Amino acid sequence: MPSHETVDLTTDGSATRILLNRPDALNAWNEQFGRDLLDAVTTVGADDSIRAVLITGAGRGFSSGADLKEQRGADQGGLPDVSTRLKDIYHPIITGLREMPKPVVASVNGPAVGIGCSLALAADLIVAAESAYFLLAFVNIGLVPDGGSTAFLPARVGYARAAEMAMLGERVPAKRALDWGLVNQVVSDDELGPVSSALLERLAKGPTASYAGSKRLLNRRMYADLAGQLDAEAEAQRAQGNSKDFVEGVVAFVEKREPNFTGS
Repeated sequence: MPSHETVDLTTDGSATRILLNRPDALNAWNEQFGRDLLDAVTTVGADDSIRAVLITGAGRGFSSGADLKEQRGADQGGLPDVSTRLKDIYHPIITGLREMPKPVVASVNGPAVGIGCSLALAADLIVAAESAYFLLAFVNIGLVPDGGSTAFLPARVGYARAAEMAMLGERVPAKRALDWGLVNQVVSDDELGPVSSALLERLAKGPTASYAGSKRLLNRRMYADLAGQLDAEAEAQRAQGNSKDFVEGVVAFVEKREPNFTGS
């Protein structure tokens, strides 16, 4: 497996683990991270010897979302070009996971926030630690949900709870996520590794073509227009990325204060 600066790939037989590896930044997504993860997903998807995939985060969290402190690739306002990065990097990651003809497990330790939450939701099965939580934090900086979350959430939990997560921007703890049907299983923090590994091994030894067929059929029923939804998210994000509220949201985040949104 190729080595990456911010993502590690390890394979044991027909089972592969993708480790999000920016622990000092709670696995926040900067440009390098996005490109490393895209390469990892593409590599795994193209390797027929790999029959099951697990994604988890190094350190204290799964992923804290986009790295708002990163200034590379910034637009004239000094902020990241959100829409372009979505289309060029993030969307191929999400569609790569959904179209991969093998099962994908997200093993969620700690926070899964923003695009990190979207990444977890793109998996087929989610195992969460008791300390995990899920948060669509986009609204807290004046943006809209992206990474396919506006498709994945309603499919998993229905409109009411999807709207709650999108519009209120509040944490959904692991236990509540299980009650809602957002995740498949919640285990103690100590059990997360062994339970997730056992599930990965089971899937890697199972009927791969059957899994692929089930995934293809579920995608057809639940996410038939995922590409269109991703494009719609990117266009909405382009508009929000040019708003004064987004500027205020990011500045407030960096300054660790409450934002003063004006609706413009």
